[in-house]
Amino acid sequence: MDKKQKTFVAIGVIVAVAIIGLWGVDFSKQSIMVSELTSNPGNYTGEKISTTGVIKNGTLIVTPDLISFVLVDKKDSTIEIDVEYTGDLPATLDEGKEISMSGTMVSANKIEATQIVVGCSSKYTE
Repeated sequence: MDKKQKTFVAIGVIVAVAIIGLWGVDFSKQSIMVSELTSNPGNYTGEKISTTGVIKNGTLIVTPDLISFVLVDKKDSTIEIDVEYTGDLPATLDEGKEISMSGTMVSANKIEATQIVVGCSSKYTE
């Protein structure tokens, strides 16, 4: 096998690995602001959604079966939606933290989360 053939084979392997690695990833889902979810609930109720926000202080309740809290919009803290999550407790989940989450909007004011990712806080302070 000459150098040109080896290059084509290597490129083919890289493309195949990329396709297999991205198989099933849904790129159509964009993160929807809490304000959009609450202002147009009819568009999202019953749908799988992704959103980001901040856990409202004083609302985080952790029990063995359920984690619940109020998620507020990052830009307007007066806009909020209830969240229930039955998965494993993320290690750094806490009030006042920014999170990204996905799940199903089950009503105009409630999301059942299936995945929560807590944003990293900065290691450095001024």
